[in-house]
Amino acid sequence: MLDTLYNGFAGLVGTLNDLMYSYVLIILLLAAGVYFTIRTAGVQVRLLGESVRVVSEKSGDTKAVSAFEALMVSTASRVGTGNIVGVANAIAIGGYGSVFWMWLIALVGGATAFVESTLAQIYKKRSAKGGSYGGPSYYIQAALGSRSLGIIFAIALIATYAIGFNMLASFNLIDSMSSYHFYDTLVTASGAHLLPIIGGALLALLVGICIFGNGNRIVKVTGVLVPVMGVLYIIMALIVMVINAGMLPEVLRRIFAGAFDFKAIFGGAAGFGSSALMQGIKRGLYSNEAGVGSAPNAAAAADVSHPVKQGLVQMLSVFIDTILVCTATAMMCLCTGIEPSESLKGAPFVQASLEQTFGAAGPYFITIALLLFAFTTLLGNLFYCEGCLNYIAGRTISHRQLNVFHAFACVVVFIGAQMKFGLVWDIADVLMGIMALINLPVILRLGGTAMRALSDYMKQRREGRNPVFKAKNIALKEKTDYWN
Repeated sequence: MLDTLYNGFAGLVGTLNDLMYSYVLIILLLAAGVYFTIRTAGVQVRLLGESVRVVSEKSGDTKAVSAFEALMVSTASRVGTGNIVGVANAIAIGGYGSVFWMWLIALVGGATAFVESTLAQIYKKRSAKGGSYGGPSYYIQAALGSRSLGIIFAIALIATYAIGFNMLASFNLIDSMSSYHFYDTLVTASGAHLLPIIGGALLALLVGICIFGNGNRIVKVTGVLVPVMGVLYIIMALIVMVINAGMLPEVLRRIFAGAFDFKAIFGGAAGFGSSALMQGIKRGLYSNEAGVGSAPNAAAAADVSHPVKQGLVQMLSVFIDTILVCTATAMMCLCTGIEPSESLKGAPFVQASLEQTFGAAGPYFITIALLLFAFTTLLGNLFYCEGCLNYIAGRTISHRQLNVFHAFACVVVFIGAQMKFGLVWDIADVLMGIMALINLPVILRLGGTAMRALSDYMKQRREGRNPVFKAKNIALKEKTDYWN
């Protein structure tokens, strides 16, 4: 009976997933990205150097979050298990061409990320405790006058990050251990594996120890772990590429050939869901989250003199996530010569690739990297959820209420470790898609405000000034907490 219900639910979620990404989200994501790229004159390329300069600026308020700290929180959520497992899945299912479509969705998505984070800064709210907060729910209410839609988005975000993404991060970490010998030795008399139970419980306990405190602890922990984690991972990828340098020309040739192969684009007999186009866009979106509406929650917390500064910083986060970290995974997998296939997907694909280069130490490195990636993802995700809980309540929720939510989040982490591959990925994709379906039309409608802010920023930069924003400079009608 339980198996029947499980299979029925899994089938329903899978069907919804295919419908959303086959017909709606691909068009909406690409259209929004191309539109904002044109409107901003390629801000993600043109001002990449400026974004690097801005991220080093210090906050003048000791109680506020700096631009760099906000970048680390959003990057902690973006740079996660999806950068390892998600990329490996896309290649295993969609082939070499999936990498190109991940690059493309990141390239055009950088402009989308810029717009949504700039809007979050413009409409951010002042906290009574010092600092600021905000996100899509707040700019939906301030600019569109719809608190009900803001609440719907907040609920979607909590479901996506506290349930969908946190279950997936937990599953991916435990799944990375399935390739080890001890995984099959830890079984019950009935043949059920014990590692998901033991590992899920330990991960839930570790997360609980960290999060039963205030939000600043999350910022501090991720601020230390994310740079170390990302740099070590990229260094390892570079070593693999140098050792297998002779493979690089053929790998690049197959990436571009696969991306524009008719069968790769439309999926052939396997269907559109397994195509390079579909897999590249889905895994690219899951990884960099541009347009989903998550990063604006972190962007709104930053203390900057002009909203465009944080828009540029969050645009940089997309570059770090996909162009650097996802490419690192792709090259680690493909430069070793192991052919992608659906039978070898997820963490075992990356582990097998590194084992071929580094021997037995390779899989252990990936497991350790996944532990760090999963941990920082879990923390960054809950940072977003707390802000949305406050929005729904219309106030700062009590410490006791927050602890109840944190306890629920720890239970979800444990449950995620017990789930199966197909369902846990489909749930995450569907919930993320719902967020994007709400946020993308909103920022398309409000994009003009971000464009005027960008023009104001560039005008001040050309005059040799450190840009300072005032709402009247862009004829903003809505009253704001910071810029009036």
